[in-house]
Amino acid sequence: MAARRASVDDVHEFAAAMPGVKRYPDRDRAVYQVGGRSFVFFRTPRPDAVDPETGERYDDVIVFWVESEEDKQALVLDESTPFFTTPHFDGHPSVLLRGSRVGELTRDELAEVVQDAWLARAGKRARETWLAEHQPG
Repeated sequence: MAARRASVDDVHEFAAAMPGVKRYPDRDRAVYQVGGRSFVFFRTPRPDAVDPETGERYDDVIVFWVESEEDKQALVLDESTPFFTTPHFDGHPSVLLRGSRVGELTRDELAEVVQDAWLARAGKRARETWLAEHQPG
């Protein structure tokens, strides 16, 4: 049986389920924070993320923090994933994903991205506790 495809609702579900998370409404766009640090947020349309054919600004960009530049490059350079970046995010430890492309990921893949984003931003004690509780096996 094929794995269930992810949805934008799953982004909200997974982000809100992480320990110590606060959700802030930013107009109609959620910002998920742990310890006062954003780890997933729904971005307003910006001039750096546009449809290459129409020039229209994407109105469905979701930002996920990553641990390192290497992690970022692994996601954005892998053509099998829908992740991307823009020059605005050069040097910033995050990747972008259009809400319209979330379904290219499975729920498990999306859960891992959200968890990794949380781990990249949570405090040391929170990370250690979460990792100890979620060890495989």
